[in-house]
Amino acid sequence: MLQQTGVPSASIAVVRDGRIVYAQAYGGAELGPKLLPARPAMRYAIGSISKQFTASALLLLQQDGKLSLDDKVAKYFPQLTRANEITIRQLLSHTAGYQDYWPQDYLFADMLRPTEPSAILDRWARQPLDYEPGTRWQYSNTGYVVAGLIVEKVSGEPLYRFLERRIFEPLGIKSVRDFDTEPLAHGTVPGYQSYALGPPRASGHSGPGWLFGAGGLAMNAEDLARWNVSLINRTVLSADSYRALETEVLLNNGAGTDYALGLDVAMDRQRRKLEHGGEVAGFTALNVVYPDDGVAITVLTNLMATHAPDQLAAKIADIVFEHADATDAVRTAQTKAIYEGLLAGRIDRSQFTSNANGYFSPQALADFQASLGPLGAPKEFKHVRTWQRGGMTGRSYHAVYPDRKLRVWTYEMPDGRLEQLQVQAVE
Repeated sequence: MLQQTGVPSASIAVVRDGRIVYAQAYGGAELGPKLLPARPAMRYAIGSISKQFTASALLLLQQDGKLSLDDKVAKYFPQLTRANEITIRQLLSHTAGYQDYWPQDYLFADMLRPTEPSAILDRWARQPLDYEPGTRWQYSNTGYVVAGLIVEKVSGEPLYRFLERRIFEPLGIKSVRDFDTEPLAHGTVPGYQSYALGPPRASGHSGPGWLFGAGGLAMNAEDLARWNVSLINRTVLSADSYRALETEVLLNNGAGTDYALGLDVAMDRQRRKLEHGGEVAGFTALNVVYPDDGVAITVLTNLMATHAPDQLAAKIADIVFEHADATDAVRTAQTKAIYEGLLAGRIDRSQFTSNANGYFSPQALADFQASLGPLGAPKEFKHVRTWQRGGMTGRSYHAVYPDRKLRVWTYEMPDGRLEQLQVQAVE
């Protein structure tokens, strides 16, 4: 996989049953005449995965009674554009409207020089808003610079020190560093970038001040996995704070955003998933947590602007959930056999309920055969989705032909018999 994606190295950690079960690194941490092999203890920048830590800092301050996520930004920074209309919660959920100061997948010229977080606000958070607060979701690093400065103003200490004291030290996270100010800290692997399909080249790093609360942390994969264990076991925040951290934020019109506070939220394989990617100069990362399953996957790489973490995490998830998904594989084979029988106009009625046998009348079987038989056996028959409804398990499949794709879906009773099998063209 490293050769296919072109990343110099990847550091991986896996949590299963709420504990770290795997931590390993692959590839070359540093390229050159003498390749330096990657090791699990080495530190990688995690980029925007840092946002969930900034959000957690504000939730801790809310627990302390020192602020509310519904406070208006004007309470802390009245000089910012329409600060009296924007809440901290909107900063953390990317619904505030502030213009993103770093949407590029490379370092623009100004980022090579030092700055101050306040200067970022003066340049980008005093511009007209990109949209009315709460009416759209649009990713913005700027909101997290504001959020980090609010942590400092309310706590009276630097953001990184607050995170150390309230999160990292209690969890035994020792490899973490402030990558914003210490990109060359001993133990941090060098970062790389590629131009088009060219080879990895040293990326350099942004000047101090540019990453801050939006993407300023670096650590090894195992330490990030310790944070994931805390998310699963609920050991740092209160129950209400975890609920806020992980609950999808809605727009003013009630539409969902698929985003909570520093976390993407979704359903994957009928499992609740919390995830966030990260990218800074020289590094791309992905952190995925399935809290209800006690599973988490961390992939850190030292190449900028690559999808390798997503690809690696998906393959690891397939392995981790292989046993749980074994039933789907068995049902796929069974359903494919039933489908191919219908091409010839026949079914094994013992596999169906009385309702389904009533549906498969002589006319229905004749139409199945007449419309599907000429197509022959599909080139591929693959499982797409599983869900629950009415006490039954629903499964959807794609029957793939060279010139078309058909959707096949079933409802299965607890005893294994099918209550339904339908076929439809996929447009």
